[in-house]
Amino acid sequence: MAPRKNFRNQAKKEVKPAAVVNKNGVKVEASVAASGGGFSGTKIFTWFMVLALLGVWSSVAVVWFDLVDYDNVIERAKEFRFNFSEVLQGKLSAYDADGDGDFDVEDAKVLLGLKERPVSVLLREAKEESAVKEPDAVPPPDDDVDGSQNTDVESEIQAAVPLPPISDDFIPDDSRDEATHPYEDENNAIDMKGELVEKAQPQQTLEESKQYKNQPGSPETKETEAESVPEPEADVEPEVESVPELEAEFVPELKENAEDQPKDKLKEKAKKKKPKLLNKFEKTIKTEIDAAEKLRKKGKVEEAVRAFETLVLQYPQSPRCRYGKALAEDGLAEKMLSNDMLQKAIGTYKEASELPNATPDLIKATLKKRAERQQFLGRMRGALATLEKLVQIFPEDMALKNDLGVAHLLIGDNNSAKRVYEEVLATAPSDGFAKVHYGFILKSENKIAESIPFLRDGLESGDPGTDDGRFYFHLGDALQRMGDDSAYKWYERGHQRGHFASVWQRSLYNVDGLKAQPWWTPKDTGYMDLVKTLERNWRIIRDEAQSVMDKTTGLFVPEEENLREKGEWGQFTLWQQGKKAGESCRSVPKTCGLLERYPEATGCKRGQIKFSVMQPGTHVWPHTGPTNCRLRMHLGLVIPKTGCKIRCTNDTRAWEEGKVLIFDDSFEHEVWQDADSYRLIFIVDVWHPELTQYQRQTLSPI
Repeated sequence: MAPRKNFRNQAKKEVKPAAVVNKNGVKVEASVAASGGGFSGTKIFTWFMVLALLGVWSSVAVVWFDLVDYDNVIERAKEFRFNFSEVLQGKLSAYDADGDGDFDVEDAKVLLGLKERPVSVLLREAKEESAVKEPDAVPPPDDDVDGSQNTDVESEIQAAVPLPPISDDFIPDDSRDEATHPYEDENNAIDMKGELVEKAQPQQTLEESKQYKNQPGSPETKETEAESVPEPEADVEPEVESVPELEAEFVPELKENAEDQPKDKLKEKAKKKKPKLLNKFEKTIKTEIDAAEKLRKKGKVEEAVRAFETLVLQYPQSPRCRYGKALAEDGLAEKMLSNDMLQKAIGTYKEASELPNATPDLIKATLKKRAERQQFLGRMRGALATLEKLVQIFPEDMALKNDLGVAHLLIGDNNSAKRVYEEVLATAPSDGFAKVHYGFILKSENKIAESIPFLRDGLESGDPGTDDGRFYFHLGDALQRMGDDSAYKWYERGHQRGHFASVWQRSLYNVDGLKAQPWWTPKDTGYMDLVKTLERNWRIIRDEAQSVMDKTTGLFVPEEENLREKGEWGQFTLWQQGKKAGESCRSVPKTCGLLERYPEATGCKRGQIKFSVMQPGTHVWPHTGPTNCRLRMHLGLVIPKTGCKIRCTNDTRAWEEGKVLIFDDSFEHEVWQDADSYRLIFIVDVWHPELTQYQRQTLSPI
């Protein structure tokens, strides 16, 4: 670091006068020549240029006092390419980086990277660049965004400090009526599974319907190991990765459809037109909107918010400016992981949709985005109201009706969802999205045979939103219940599509990389102490269970997951999702007391601890649990000598009184009770032993 006086002295050395040649051809020092012949016009010109340069670099020296060495400053000077002709012509304003009309210390700070440009300057530069890149666009008005007049100075600023080129993904709004570009933002579509993408993964989950979300095989997402800091009220879920196309040789009857699908999608995309988001007035300020939009597209969301706020103040009746502000606030909310900011964006979306002269395409895009973000925050009824409004405005849009059907499912209103999908299929009988959802509803009503053609045809359509693990799961399950072996072809297809870990292991709430095997030994789990405690005290546990089995107490409730083909199956729950059922534990205090010191069981938010009694003549359909994050222990309490068995994958076993069986219920399993008396077991779910402590704390409950 050179002191200030050294910096100046060094500068003086650099401008030492050079030798000159006199008229007789003899070299003399410039000072001698000057003293001999007086100050000629050329010499005055030379000194003026030297002094001007000293003035410029003195300003830079003041800014960088004690911060950089001289060599670095020289390099920066070369980058900015000051030239003498501009100095003489008074064009230092070309290096006005802060927009105040001259070159001063503040400009030097900006040029040297010590200070950011004001938003107005960024907007102005971006607008000029957009105008240069888009010769067909409507010319900008005379006044700039900040009210200053456009002059030649602006083009000189751009030449001196060029902005980076517009990225490939930036597509400005098209002011032409005949625009045929594809949609500029595919993310405007609502995710029909209620899955919203974020970088963080809080613990909480949406309060969705039992029929739609909590049925076996119907979770809304796969779990990942992403670390997160929970936000209040938000339900942030990981992104579901796209899955590879099905191999051509699999399921020959579907091969043609799988091959043709990409072509169909390309044709469909070619037919789409870019939405017309600009009204007549907004076409005159298109370059200003594009400049602000470019900031958002480049991820400069704070600057984009400020830019759009400036435009909203300047053009308060512009729906497009308001929509841009909402999108920028949305992006800032994601960056900040702020629910408050997201709620502000939701409000701004509403404002944009209600302004006069909003184009139909803008109203549709704005309200769809608003509904999506309301669902993200768990405000399902608010999202439903937004979608109902959309359907009222655009009654012919079947995609909006499909979204509305999902919104009804998410609040548990299956009947309303069913009516919506019946309306869609009456108008568009080949709509694959409506078919899979309608089939899903029929199956939830236990209309197994009726559900199969809708689920199968919907999946075969390849329509967006149909390639979902839940639909493969329920189609295969329906086929199994009808005795159709083609179920496993659909399970295989779901596996190849990336929805299932294998044909046998079909859970959907998963953490990747966990050891997967159907049957476990106590040693495998590492929970030897818990197993020994259960087996040593099995009679105490049995006696307490039998004491509460009297039907008049109502403590045992029938299984409600639609897993039984026939028979009676009752359960009495002590812990659910890691929470103790206090009233139940007061009925069996010794049993609960034994378990209190085993957090791998009592703290398992993805499992239960319960008694299970099954009467003779009961058969439980083949099924899988929802998650690979737990293992299930069965302690035999009252086991008839014959007739009771359990199959997991292709391995069938029987219970023994006082002994623990351990299996992974994310693998397909099936139960038969063909004895002469009841079977009573104690079920204890435990965390998968390979889950970290952090994962056990942050995974969402099931």
